[in-house]
Amino acid sequence: MQIYKVGGAVRDRLLGRAVSEVDWVVVGACAEEMQARGFRPVGADFPVFLHPQTGEEYALARTERKSGRGYGGFTFYASPDVTLEDDLIRRDLTINAMAEDEAGHLVDPYGGQRDLEARLLRHVSPAFAEDPLRVLRVARFAARYAELGFSVAEETRALMRQLARSGELSALTPERSWKEISRALMEPRPDVFVQVLHDCGALVELWPEVEAVLEHDRGAHLFGVLRQCAAHAQPLPVRWACLLQGCAATPQGRSHEANDVRLIEALNRRSKAPRDCQELALLVGQYQDHAVHAPDLPAAALFDLLQHFDIYRRPERFEQFLAACEMDARARPDFERRGFPQADYLRGAAAMARTVAVKPLLEQGYQGAELGEALKRERLERLEDYQQQNA
Repeated sequence: MQIYKVGGAVRDRLLGRAVSEVDWVVVGACAEEMQARGFRPVGADFPVFLHPQTGEEYALARTERKSGRGYGGFTFYASPDVTLEDDLIRRDLTINAMAEDEAGHLVDPYGGQRDLEARLLRHVSPAFAEDPLRVLRVARFAARYAELGFSVAEETRALMRQLARSGELSALTPERSWKEISRALMEPRPDVFVQVLHDCGALVELWPEVEAVLEHDRGAHLFGVLRQCAAHAQPLPVRWACLLQGCAATPQGRSHEANDVRLIEALNRRSKAPRDCQELALLVGQYQDHAVHAPDLPAAALFDLLQHFDIYRRPERFEQFLAACEMDARARPDFERRGFPQADYLRGAAAMARTVAVKPLLEQGYQGAELGEALKRERLERLEDYQQQNA
């Protein structure tokens, strides 16, 4: 029985980056032996075990064979006779197919260290094209390491184009795709993730709405917005909303809000993004223009904007909306001159609306619908005062 450190921990150590988690492969053992040593099995689908002391994952060396469509269409074989090289060749990229033995010696049968030095993301074997999820994974690694000078090897791009044309991407479950998408959007260069998907023809299969943004010459702005999100450490809901906000640009000759919302709703639904991401994307699509023109809005429209965000119970969502609008403004060439003072203006309006207390109105006898109308009148009056003060 031999134990090897594999994958990302080896890769990141060689890159001089912090190692956040460690994966292990066990060669020459069977499930019964692992359990006899105190390892706890994880599920029934894969031969993976938890270390009795550290809780880290140890997987038996295994091979795989394509048996169906999509990410889950594989049959796995784990046995003591599976070698380390057999296990590593099934991995996606050469830089992820390296191992270290217990003495710390590098095992690199497929040239991962060479590709690290050349800053190349290259597939390990032709079996790469059997798994459509790897298109997303390669694009995610490109987003992670773009600032280190990494790019996708041309022969790997060819296999990604082949996968995009094959229709296999449609077999990916939204849940598994979202796991890769959400991680990619939180990488240092989420714009590179979108660019790589576009270049290999996968973007039009996954997100035709975003592909249309690039086709209408708005890609440079979208990429700039995503770079601003990363530079300002925005959370996932803001990054997702900024990715989709380009879909809300109104094509000439169309009515505004209905078409925009339908496009965003469709993409939200297919991607099965978490609720907070979906809600923020829809609100940004509907109200970004309102935010840009906030100082010119009538008090009633300003009140309606604040009401839609439920600023009284969910102030954090309103702040994320303002952040998304600011990231869009920061990506525009005139930002240094104009800035985005609308954010502070809207914060001030929200603070003014919140000064209306419910208790005094209850003490005056207002209840039910009458209470709601009284709150609305008071808040509108405060907003009108606020607008006069800031005129």
